[in-house]
Amino acid sequence: MAETTEAPGLTVQSGFLSELFDRFRRSAEFVVIPLLALIVSGVLFSIFLLLVGKSPADFFALVWRGGFGTSFSWQNTLVRSAPLIFTALCVAIPARLGLVIIGGEGALVLGGFAAATIAIPMIDWAPAYLLLGVMAIAAMMAGGIWIGIVGALRHYRGVNETIASLLMFYIAVSILNFFVEGALRDPSDPNKPSTKPLGADNMIGVIPGTDVHWGLLIGILLCCALYLLMNRTTFGFAAQIAGGNLRAAQAQGLPVGKLMVISCAIAGACAGLAGFFEVAAIHGKANASLIAGYGFTGILVSFLARHNPLVIVPVAIFLGGIAASGGLVQRRMDLPDATVLVLQGLLFLVILVSETFYGRLSFFRSKGAA
Repeated sequence: MAETTEAPGLTVQSGFLSELFDRFRRSAEFVVIPLLALIVSGVLFSIFLLLVGKSPADFFALVWRGGFGTSFSWQNTLVRSAPLIFTALCVAIPARLGLVIIGGEGALVLGGFAAATIAIPMIDWAPAYLLLGVMAIAAMMAGGIWIGIVGALRHYRGVNETIASLLMFYIAVSILNFFVEGALRDPSDPNKPSTKPLGADNMIGVIPGTDVHWGLLIGILLCCALYLLMNRTTFGFAAQIAGGNLRAAQAQGLPVGKLMVISCAIAGACAGLAGFFEVAAIHGKANASLIAGYGFTGILVSFLARHNPLVIVPVAIFLGGIAASGGLVQRRMDLPDATVLVLQGLLFLVILVSETFYGRLSFFRSKGAA
């Protein structure tokens, strides 16, 4: 009887397809689980709306219309998305080392305050390009030093970075209020304590054909640059090793403390840049309006994006649209403007719970995984 043997080419091709499918299955976990978390959040929030006597269908229709339904809605969404991109990066970069930084709002506030403060003596004589450049540098330095301190406390003193960054937020707000309501208050504005306005000629313009300022484009480019830094450089590889196993990284001689401080400084600089654009493109001065909650929403953006800088952009636009629809929901459904914050909080809670499912579902594991 003749023996039948499988052709070597077919064996290689079959093995390649099997490996490709396993790789696809493992990667699909990071898409399917967040999508399921969004669905579960929507169902739970719908139950909440029914309990208060409101229609979930009307609510989600208004969210779509207020965030994405018209050209005006899209531009409003993109304006709100810009600071979310920067503050999400403030969470995502330290997360590669296993650090949970939730005080990006403090770096945003301090960055905006530093930008407005350094501009005061330059407004009357400096050209706009020089003034804005100095403001951006000051904002990034302020934010970078602020969150860099958190990284240094974590490594050298063992202080929990989550608690430290949150407390630093309250300190930053106190610094802003102390100076804006005191030595740096503009006497020409008796209604709301603020620094001296920049003036229309010193404001950052908008992208031609839109009402969206250039901060959105800078944020997208920054996401691409930081993705390359954390995934295509030795610094990013070392950070990933330190985040995966701190003791193994120390045993290999990696400068863990230096990695922590630099990563936190980069993260803080991103949030500080958000404060700069809030001052130079939106408010024109520093005041309590800087405390808008973008830093805390950025935490949700980063976790939903799995701390991937490239995924942060679409997630920020998605949550920016939800935030932009708050006014329309309030007017049409007679609900408080904070209703969208309830949705964001519920979404964040479900996302945290969904973290426990990664690596535990057998369908997403390769055949050889234990």
